[in-house]
Amino acid sequence: MQVSNKWRSRAIAAVILLAVVGGGVWWWQSSPSADTPRFRTARLEQGPITAVVSSSGTLNPVTSVQVGTQVSGQVKNLYVDFNSPVKQGELIARIDPETFEYRVRQVEADLEAARSNEGRAKVALANAKRELARTQELVARNFVSGAELDAKQATYDLAAADLKNAQAVIRQREASLASARVDLGRTEIRAPVNGVVIKRSVDVGQTVAASLQAPELFLIAKDLRDMQVETSIDEADVGRVKPGQKASFTVDAFPGRSFNGEIRQVRKAALNQSGVITYTALVSAANPDGILMPGMTANVRITTDSRADVLKAPNAALRFRPPGEAAAKPEARPATRGASDASGGRSGPSARGRVWVLGADGKPKAVEVRTGLSDGSATEISGEGLAAGTDVLTGVLGGNGTAASAPNRSGPRMPF
Repeated sequence: MQVSNKWRSRAIAAVILLAVVGGGVWWWQSSPSADTPRFRTARLEQGPITAVVSSSGTLNPVTSVQVGTQVSGQVKNLYVDFNSPVKQGELIARIDPETFEYRVRQVEADLEAARSNEGRAKVALANAKRELARTQELVARNFVSGAELDAKQATYDLAAADLKNAQAVIRQREASLASARVDLGRTEIRAPVNGVVIKRSVDVGQTVAASLQAPELFLIAKDLRDMQVETSIDEADVGRVKPGQKASFTVDAFPGRSFNGEIRQVRKAALNQSGVITYTALVSAANPDGILMPGMTANVRITTDSRADVLKAPNAALRFRPPGEAAAKPEARPATRGASDASGGRSGPSARGRVWVLGADGKPKAVEVRTGLSDGSATEISGEGLAAGTDVLTGVLGGNGTAASAPNRSGPRMPF
């Protein structure tokens, strides 16, 4: 009886040992090894997507007028200052008019002298006409010779010419007087438009010289309630920017506040700065409260295209390649005009792409997709078996659960 119990205990112990050994072998075989990669995933989403072009620019008035002077002299009076509202025709400054007043008086005296000479010429012409008539009567009666008549005729003709010359001098003096009065009037600097003075470049007592170029005295913004952003668009993006597109911008003076506008114009003149080609686009900027000021730096976002309800994949999923996949020869794909990379956000005809999902065996499985619009972080896709909520692979995790090195990008670049 004791022997039987002894063998029974040994049998039970052997069964327990075999169970423990078998469970350990099963656990060791089923647990992932250090060489088995683990993946980061992200879910596909359904929703709107918008492509934008980001840039920066400067706020400026739509119309600003430089006010200068056409005459030289010393600034005698200033009637406006910075931020002064002005009306068209309002006197805003005066150049010392003394020199121009003397010039007007001098030309007026010259004009009086010319008119006096005209009177004398008229008297001489009338006298020559009377003598010519008397001589003609005497010649008719044979009292004087024909040579006397010729002399009187010459005297009359000379008197008529002197009168015409005197009248021409009068017109000349009148023109000089008008010019002198115009110069005198130009000593009064008046506002050419309704607006606000945003710059004053002179002070009382300063001498300005108007020689080859009129010096700037003031800069007047016509209407600060209607402004515009002059922003630089890179040549890679200018093809997507069109007049009428919606835009928004922010300024550092009002963080967290966005201002709306639209593209008014895309100028065709290229700007080359250190080999970088850009084009200037004008973005409207309504300023009814007057809080936006000229010269502020604006960060502009231009909406170039949008989709209302599409399936979106993270751009990291479209760039991802499982370990070893990048070493394979890239599959030939037809080039697609209008496509762009994930950061560009260009819209155009659909391009081919590929995302990876985990199959039933736990291994990555490729799914071919067609890509569309991108907003820089996500891209519109369509593919068989994909729907919102599907997990796609975006990276490889290390053994401690942290992200491993960046995905190998030596494979084909996806044009989306």
